[in-house]
Amino acid sequence: MDKKITVALAGNPNTGKTTIFNALTGARQHVGNWPGVTVEKREGNREHKGAAIHVVDLPGVYSLTAYSLDELIARRFILEEKPDLVANIIDASNLERNLYLTTQLLEMGIPVVLVLNMMDMARSRGLQIDPEKLSTLLGVPVVPCIASRGEGIDAVMDTIVSVAAEHKPGVSLNYGREVEHAISTIEELLQNRPLPHKATPRWTAIKLLEDDEDMIEGHDEIAQDAAISEARMKSLAHLSNVYGDEAETVIADARYGFISGLMKDAVRKPATQRVSMSDRIDRVVLNRWLGIPIFLAVLYGLFQLAFTVSIPFMDWIDAGFGWLAERAIGVEGWFGALLRDGIIGGLGSVLVFVPVIFLLYIALSILEDCGYMARAAFVMDRLMHKIGLHGRSFVPMMLGFGCNVPAIMATRTIENPKDRLVTILVNPLMSCGARLPVYALLAGAFFTAHQGLVVFSMYAIGIVLAILLAWIFRKRLVRGESGHFVMELPPYRMPTIKGVALHTWERGRSFLVRAGTIIFSIVIVIWALDYSGALEPIGRVIAPIFAPTGFGQWQSAVTLVFGILAKEVVVGTFGTLLGTGEAGIGAALGSQLGWTPLIAYAFMVMTLIYVPCMATIAVTRRETGSWKWTFFMIGYTLVLGWILATLIFQIGRLFGG
Repeated sequence: MDKKITVALAGNPNTGKTTIFNALTGARQHVGNWPGVTVEKREGNREHKGAAIHVVDLPGVYSLTAYSLDELIARRFILEEKPDLVANIIDASNLERNLYLTTQLLEMGIPVVLVLNMMDMARSRGLQIDPEKLSTLLGVPVVPCIASRGEGIDAVMDTIVSVAAEHKPGVSLNYGREVEHAISTIEELLQNRPLPHKATPRWTAIKLLEDDEDMIEGHDEIAQDAAISEARMKSLAHLSNVYGDEAETVIADARYGFISGLMKDAVRKPATQRVSMSDRIDRVVLNRWLGIPIFLAVLYGLFQLAFTVSIPFMDWIDAGFGWLAERAIGVEGWFGALLRDGIIGGLGSVLVFVPVIFLLYIALSILEDCGYMARAAFVMDRLMHKIGLHGRSFVPMMLGFGCNVPAIMATRTIENPKDRLVTILVNPLMSCGARLPVYALLAGAFFTAHQGLVVFSMYAIGIVLAILLAWIFRKRLVRGESGHFVMELPPYRMPTIKGVALHTWERGRSFLVRAGTIIFSIVIVIWALDYSGALEPIGRVIAPIFAPTGFGQWQSAVTLVFGILAKEVVVGTFGTLLGTGEAGIGAALGSQLGWTPLIAYAFMVMTLIYVPCMATIAVTRRETGSWKWTFFMIGYTLVLGWILATLIFQIGRLFGG
């Protein structure tokens, strides 16, 4: 390919940016982290009309300020990497709100293609958008599309190729005589000087007038320049006197005024505002009295459905490993033991839970794609405020249902550093997918008639503990005012099969990869230590610590220790140490270790609470930048898990449990 084009996808959350990214790149994409930070970076490639197109999916942001890491990542990529153009993904049904980011992209002087996604939603609301008029006013191409149906994707690609060839930026906003004079004064001083992030002088001048912390405090060449500092302070004082407000507010008002003019010229709204289906549903699910009960009922139904549907598939997989175990009986020596107890017994006892994990991820993907999960955060906002946090902290907590590692990374969107720290500290209490095999094993073995309810109780306990401890930490350890919560509620949409499948696979793939690499390796190590006789003495040293909890056997102690490496290993360790596949672990726990339903429940609570895995420890250290807070998280989860497991067992025994 002679022509190479780099395209950055930028847009607000819930605009269909991921759907467009998947449509543009298909399977030719990969996921990593942005250099120096643990925030996911998605890239993909596409060939179109003789051009090799490299697509970079920027984090979803509402603006390009310096308030959160996601915003900094997006703007620094655009400034430093200088992509050939930015495809600004817009929710056409919420055009006015989305255009604020567009005005900031235009200020950066880079070519922009405006992609009006969700045109079907806009029409259903009675909005008539004139793309050609909008294009003329903005000075950039405007392409309507409905990404969920694949409509308009080819037109987007055609426009990207043509705009990259022209490399022509859009219009430059005029902020009025006084502001423009202030911008030009600073801009002149910035000419022929090294600018941070390879920015243009005009954009840098605007950021300085907006009191952008990253621009002022993060760059000595700006902060230590006396002439620039003096011009900036005089301009800020002058604008404050003229407008009676801060320059940042004046500039923001000018952007909104520009957007208002665009809307009047390019959009026709219905004479009467329609009451949408989303509004009707929200009257019920966002009700101050019904919201939380509905949320809990949805979660309970989700787990009940996942277990009910997955049982036949789990039985088939278990039967398959049972057949393999029978074939391995004739293999003698250490290799036969490795094959039966290590590979088939250990790894097979983990893989048997693939159906329930994937079904749970399917259900979560449907809830996210239809728009309900955003409502859950909104519903919890009132309660979260009472404990010193807000609904935005609940979003990473909900992500913890999948995996605590990306959930902790997601706290980067929280602007208040104290809110962010507390959210990181309590996130490990949210029950990740890696714990699910443990719940499924013990619930199936000891609570056959109430599997869904028992597993739901684990997730509910995790939520309650996270909220309670967040309140304690906010009152005692990390004091201060909480940030404000403004969250968009996207309209309800019908999830697409392709979208749900992609989201489910993105989550489930990590479990399969871990099972084939990390879990497999750990299970082999456990088998080798057990086969050599080294594991039991170690376990017997640790076991007395857990005697008050009811699971004071050396096998249980060893299992919990290895569970710190990865929670999926817990089931595999039991399978290896007890010499049985998944179907026989429950019986073996009862016959060999003397477990009862009460002990099983106490063990599940311990598994829920104590530190999830080594990856969570690593990401906590990275995100907090402190070993102190990392060790605090490890310590309090271990102690709290032991205390609650002990209370459950000891109190339960008093009632004949």
